[in-house]
Amino acid sequence: MNAIAELTDHADRSLLIVEDDKPFLERLSRAMETRGFAVTSCDSVSDGLTQIGKAAPAFAVVDLRLGDGNGLDVVSALKRKRPDARAIVLTGYGNIATAVTAVKMGAVDYLSKPADADDVVAALLASGTEKSELPHNPMSADRVRWEHIQRIYEMCNRNVSETARRLNMHRRTLQRILAKRAPR
Repeated sequence: MNAIAELTDHADRSLLIVEDDKPFLERLSRAMETRGFAVTSCDSVSDGLTQIGKAAPAFAVVDLRLGDGNGLDVVSALKRKRPDARAIVLTGYGNIATAVTAVKMGAVDYLSKPADADDVVAALLASGTEKSELPHNPMSADRVRWEHIQRIYEMCNRNVSETARRLNMHRRTLQRILAKRAPR
């Protein structure tokens, strides 16, 4: 109920949710409506960009990987149209490099799926003054290596050959590493 109290401070409660997982989209939309948001939902980058063109919302929850493109395009378009909008990025494929890219493009937070509606509301309404807690379980050495590879891959604009050259690694080895899920 505290989130609803914080939401009443905002005059514009419009929320855009862009998510290609239909059941998750429906559950999150209902949950956010019960918390006081005026929800508009889309299932693709093109629909999200169209909605932003019609009326840029005050809040947005955007999936990173969508069927027709990258959710960061939606975040970027929203920030151009409405700089004060608060957007968060959801993803099942989280890594530090994409989190940094999302924040640079204007996202206020980056959450891994499955995300609880309360976590989404807390991220959308966070003031930014609270300090985040230290992780209870730090990353393993394999995870740190994987994160480094992902960061270099993003720096090279997802060019596998250039990334392999910078990492002094064979291109096929790098492709195998990139095809796997992140280690724990």
